Amino acid sequence: MQYQLFLLRHAKSDWSTQGQKDFDRELAPRGNLDAPRMGRKLYELGVSPDLIIASTAIRAKYTAQYIAEQLKFDTEKIEFNEEIYEASLRTLLHVINNLPEETKKVMLVGHNPGLTYLAEFLTKKEIGTIPTCGVVSLEFNVDSWAEISGGLADMKWFIFPKQVLE
Repeated sequence: MQYQLFLLRHAKSDWSTQGQKDFDRELAPRGNLDAPRMGRKLYELGVSPDLIIASTAIRAKYTAQYIAEQLKFDTEKIEFNEEIYEASLRTLLHVINNLPEETKKVMLVGHNPGLTYLAEFLTKKEIGTIPTCGVVSLEFNVDSWAEISGGLADMKWFIFPKQVLE
């Protein structure tokens, strides 16, 4: 059976507020532009997730909402998971392995370095780093999310704003 996973790093965040907690950082002006534009690009590529799961960090929430709007995905149905914030590879894999079986296409909105480590682990390819608002599209030929592990992903594409929006 075919499963699709889209790994989306949050859009560019704002660092201008001194002493602000990392968790509470909002999107920078560029992030507020890039996220909807990347959402439109994903829509053009035919991306239509059954489920969007996002970190509870402010910048990830906003990114997920912008993307969902462009994909015609009900923003009320975005699932926010606090485990994704600052998640290790092991934690992200646990989230994926426990996805509901009825979902076949899932978008995970999170952070680096975890998302890059996850993409490299699943594909056994060197990606380098997923830039802000970058998306890696992965496909798996497995019978359940629980079977997903290292080296089982086929990377279909990897796009990011500077590559597709400029």
